[in-house]
Amino acid sequence: QVQLVESGGGLVQPGGSLRLSCAASGSIFSINTMGWYRQAPGKQRELVAFTLRRGVTTYADSVQGRFTISRDNAKNTASLQMNSLKPEDTAVYYCNAQITTQPGVLYAYWGQGTQVTVSS
Repeated sequence: QVQLVESGGGLVQPGGSLRLSCAASGSIFSINTMGWYRQAPGKQRELVAFTLRRGVTTYADSVQGRFTISRDNAKNTASLQMNSLKPEDTAVYYCNAQITTQPGVLYAYWGQGTQVTVSS
């Protein structure tokens, strides 16, 4: 069994900052990508950012320059530092990880989601 547990969501004013964290636990052999997606009401889930094990990162255009993703391979954790938040960043944020539980067996896992609300 593998679990992804997110934390750090909440309510913040426009221009403020939040930091999301994701911890993977369970029968983990290795973790390939770790990333964050978000889903706003009435919209499809979209990629926010992801990082490869070796540290290469990719961001959605809408968050480039404002959000920073990082990971700690030794602790199986990933974080998303969100600065200069805008009302349009309001969404449920989901952690995603591609995890190998045994050699040759790779699955994508999702966290339960954490609400981020940007409002004055």
